[in-house]
Amino acid sequence: MLDEQAKKTMLRKIPHGLYICGVKDGEEMNGFTASWVMQASFQPPLIVNCVKQDSISHQMIEKSGVFALSFLEDGQKEMAQKFFKPMRRVGNKFEDVEFYTGETGCPIISDSLGYVECQVVGKVDKGDHTVYVGEVIASGIHREGKQLLLETTGWNYGG
Repeated sequence: MLDEQAKKTMLRKIPHGLYICGVKDGEEMNGFTASWVMQASFQPPLIVNCVKQDSISHQMIEKSGVFALSFLEDGQKEMAQKFFKPMRRVGNKFEDVEFYTGETGCPIISDSLGYVECQVVGKVDKGDHTVYVGEVIASGIHREGKQLLLETTGWNYGG
């Protein structure tokens, strides 16, 4: 028998960095705070990014086949919070955020530690998130710093 509280407690102990995942569909752009991200291969360099299936960003990745991850620095909790809100409710989340587009055309946060851009090379549709496998096709460093972690925010996403 599954102990629901034990499951929730233990799954929330999995460490997660916080990123802004930039996506696009043609000229339209969006971004969301991602935490279910990890490296999956050295050769080729692969990233796993889990995206909620009922989101606009999921639809955009499905159409474009690309995404970018901007790595947030410890202390950028407000930036992460801004991108948690759904586009349907708040509109253009990049309106007052400095960004540029990279090789994929996806938005990259200028005030981040750096970024990777990915071309989707695989996916698994199970549960309420799609597990995208993205091959890293571009990357860059903006500055050195310590990455913002979910656990340091006091928030929970998981369990």
